[in-house]
Amino acid sequence: MPDVQQIAVDCQRFGAQGITVHPRPDERHIRYKDVDLLRPLITTEFNIEGNPIPNFIDLVLKYKPDQVTLVPDVPGQLTSDHGWDTIKHYSFLVDVIGLFKEAGIRTSIFVDPNPRMIEGAKRTGTDRVELYTEGYAVGYVKDPLSTILPFVEAAKVAKEVGLGLNAGHDLDLQNLQFFAKYIPWLEEVSIGHALIADALYLGLQNTIQLYLRALRLDD
Repeated sequence: MPDVQQIAVDCQRFGAQGITVHPRPDERHIRYKDVDLLRPLITTEFNIEGNPIPNFIDLVLKYKPDQVTLVPDVPGQLTSDHGWDTIKHYSFLVDVIGLFKEAGIRTSIFVDPNPRMIEGAKRTGTDRVELYTEGYAVGYVKDPLSTILPFVEAAKVAKEVGLGLNAGHDLDLQNLQFFAKYIPWLEEVSIGHALIADALYLGLQNTIQLYLRALRLDD
């Protein structure tokens, strides 16, 4: 409870343009077996994100999602709290991304809003980067404009080097529209916890429509 398969089907029926799952090694959230159950039900975009340990790599290659997002989670980590050091881990990322690209899977790397890390990501061969937006969400409450500037700069660098741009972490109905306004070439956002929390009060269908409206994707 709730039924993860039915929720995925309903999210798509209510307007969601993709489904993201994040199977962690300890399986405390989505489980590896859930990917097997969900794969035939996804009619929109399917994104699997996580740390590319061997089991994760095997999972992605087996189910071939539209996109894989590489996140540097460590065992026991409560939630994602930093992006990749794309310079330090360059060789590792090149090898992993090569496997996914060979299988025809679009790749995205989770990064902090640091131009050097984005430039490093470009060299790995990834298709996109996903900006880690917790810092934006925290700073938005007091000073939205100053807080978003590093993210705009990072987004511009991604655009200049030819990388697609995603974003995620702590984005919600209060801060999402401002973010999308200043980064209009944003291609995708992954929102989980905030969407479900809002749905408790607003209902799932209405919540999804409100997020779409915040992104101006339904205009």
